[in-house]
Order: sequence, then C-alpha cells, then structure tokens
Amino acid sequence: MSNKEVIERFYSAFQQLDAAGMNACYSDDIIFSDPVFMILKGDEVKCMWEMLCKNAKGFSLTFSDIELLDEEYATCKWQAAYIFSATGRRVVNNIKAYMKLKDGKIIEHSDAFRLSTWVGQALGWKGVLFGWTGFMKKAVQNKARKNLLKYMQGRNGGM
Repeated sequence: MSNKEVIERFYSAFQQLDAAGMNACYSDDIIFSDPVFMILKGDEVKCMWEMLCKNAKGFSLTFSDIELLDEEYATCKWQAAYIFSATGRRVVNNIKAYMKLKDGKIIEHSDAFRLSTWVGQALGWKGVLFGWTGFMKKAVQNKARKNLLKYMQGRNGGM
C-alpha cells in the first residue's frame, strides 16, 4: 500500500468514526502530537482516537491536499466539524497533518491548528476572551489529558 493510500485509508476510517480502522494505519509505537493532547505515544494515541470517535456528536470530516514530500513524509489538510460535548457548541476545526510513514504504517503524526481559535469556538465568549492566554490553553490541555487517562482506565477495567 502506498503512503497516499495509507493516509486516505486513515481519514476515510475517521469519516466513519472507525477508530479500529484508523489505528490499523499506525505503527505500534506511534508518536502523536497536537495543541490539545500535546505528545502521546503508542496506546495513548490509539485510545485517544477511540475516545474521540466514541464520543463524537454531529460529526463530519473532510480531507484534501495529500502531499507526499518524499518517500517518508507527507502532509494533509483536514477539517472536522462536531458538537463539543462539554458545552454543546459547534466547532469547525481546520487542521494540517504532518506524517512520517514507514513500511505502510504511520509512525509519527502531528496535527497543527490554532488552539485559541478552537477554544473560542468550544467555550464561547470565555474562550474568545481568554483562549489566547497560557492559563486557558493549559487548562484545556490538562482537561484533555485527564479525560484520556479516565477513558484508558475504564477501558482497561480500572487498572
């Protein structure tokens, strides 16, 4: 399977909220980063996608502009629209993915987007006013990490 096909398969699975299909595109030692979850590795990454897919409401996703930079690196633009569960507010997030692939698997995945814009959409006026502050960004990151750890504990039977 070509690198482009792996990326298409990943985002096609994401469109269907198929976390297992997405995670099948990753190596076991995947490294992921984005402005909300920061750096995740291995099972943390796979559990993040499971959690996000399981909890998605009013979700739609489009992807485009897959660009193969060389035999290892690629970029892709994608947009996710959904209802942020904590506030019931609609979020439209425009993201650029940077991926490193090896042997038909994604081994590194970094999603870039403006966190302050996301916070403004997700949290409303408080997010618009304070989303650019380090304090607000850190609070969002801490909450995301806490939710992921809670999900992982529940998934592993509380262990």
